[in-house]
Order: sequence, then C-alpha cells, then structure tokens
Amino acid sequence: MKRRSLLMSCLLGLASLPAKGQTGPAGAYGRRPRTQEVWIRTELYFGTNRPGGEVSDEEFAGFVDREVTKRFPDGLTLLTGYGQFLNSQGVLIRERSKVLILFYPLQTEGATARIQEIREAYKTAFQQESVLKVESYAYVSF
Repeated sequence: MKRRSLLMSCLLGLASLPAKGQTGPAGAYGRRPRTQEVWIRTELYFGTNRPGGEVSDEEFAGFVDREVTKRFPDGLTLLTGYGQFLNSQGVLIRERSKVLILFYPLQTEGATARIQEIREAYKTAFQQESVLKVESYAYVSF
C-alpha cells in the first residue's frame, strides 16, 4: 500500500508541472516566495572515449570556452563522472563522462537551437556517436 501511495504522489506531482512556456500555478506546491521562477534545466552528457584516445580535461575545457560559454554566458555547472552505454553496434562502452548543466528562463529565445549546436560541435570535434540531452523544469531562486 505504501508503494502505491508513493507512486500516486509522484504521478500527481508530475501532472501538476506547467507546460513548456507557462509558469506554474501559485498554489501548486503550497506557498512559495515570489522570487522563485520556473526555468528549464538542460543536462548534456558527453562521453570522452574517442578513436585514438580520451578527450583530455584541457581539450574539454577549450570546447566549453569555444562552444558553450558564448551560447550560454550567464553560467553553467560541469561535473565529471563515469558512465556506460550500449553503442549502435551493441557494444558496452565504459568511459569517463562530463555532465554539463544549464538553467535558463522558459522564455529564452533560441535555447533549443544553441543546445543542438553544442551537441553537434562536440560530436564533430571528438568523433562521438551521440551526446545525451535531458530536459526538465526546475523552480529556481537567487
């Protein structure tokens, strides 16, 4: 019974998130400070294995400077981790990974196109099959 209640609570919470381009209703999760806003959170997952060796921290930092900062100059978060996935040939790939986290207001024009440009630039520069993108809504305040 507890598992079902938890599942229903999660589903109800997801159902009350605003649609893209909308702000949430003021009472959706109780009272919130007026400074809190709904933004988009985008995570990009970059693999570092490539033919001929691994993408170095210096190479990745240069990529961020050249391709990310100019498109999202207000800030970002970068994490280093370990990941694995099945590639298009069904081979399990294990590698160091970089996770780039961006937050920006819902009304940010051209954000989707700029994010796609970053993904394509990385795939081209470092011979990658893909760059995973995850998007969600986040309530933020400063």
